[in-house]
Amino acid sequence: MTKLHITLVKSPIGFSEKQRKTVEALGLRKLHQTVEHDDTPAIRGMVKKVSHLLKVVEG
Repeated sequence: MTKLHITLVKSPIGFSEKQRKTVEALGLRKLHQTVEHDDTPAIRGMVKKVSHLLKVVEG
């Protein structure tokens, strides 16, 4: 299964509580922190909801 490298590039401060919780659920706590997740539909959906805050690299 492919992996997604997800990096938080913009602060979730000022965005809705739902979006902040989604970023936290992805395991992102600090700016420029990168986490690795399996490429599943659930993770893709979370990434889509907060795509304006993230940088995603497949691989």
